[in-house]
Amino acid sequence: MDAATQTPNEWKHGHGSVRFKAFARIALAVSASWISGITYLAGVAEAMHEVDHRFTVEGHVCGGDGRPVPETKVIVKDTRVSIGTAVFTDSRGYYKAVLHLHNDNRGDPILVAALEEEQKVTAQFEAADVKSERQVTVNIGVGCAVQQEESSRWVYYGAGVGLAAAVVAAGVGFVKNRQRVQKRGKGQRK
Repeated sequence: MDAATQTPNEWKHGHGSVRFKAFARIALAVSASWISGITYLAGVAEAMHEVDHRFTVEGHVCGGDGRPVPETKVIVKDTRVSIGTAVFTDSRGYYKAVLHLHNDNRGDPILVAALEEEQKVTAQFEAADVKSERQVTVNIGVGCAVQQEESSRWVYYGAGVGLAAAVVAAGVGFVKNRQRVQKRGKGQRK
């Protein structure tokens, strides 16, 4: 028996409720997958500190052939105060490390090490600016010619948001249609 030939009672107690439950399960599964995907694609979570307490070091690690080196350990540390962290590159050789630095750490030497190579940079930022992200890009490796693919992440985010919106719109339409069918059924019984 299909939905068009069912009476409102069958919708409420019969196959319709099964369809609604199946739809709800699918919507929940899609939403959970989307949220998981965002969490995975986000890579490194932002520091829990305020903007004026974090300093981000990011970049790519590449081999001698200029290709990205995935799953490589990158050590980033402020050598003056021995604050540091270790992160791993993703499949594109990209890494992002967040240090907890304060205004008095401006000018500190930052060491970035991976693949037996070290680079030193300075923590440069405007101490009075408490709104702008404090960051520096450091690429490791000979001939590191990696294209910036950060914009491709937005494609995934946009697709996820679009999919979630479509699921919500379909669910709302389904519920409204169900309510209309139930109202018609009540009017026919009187």
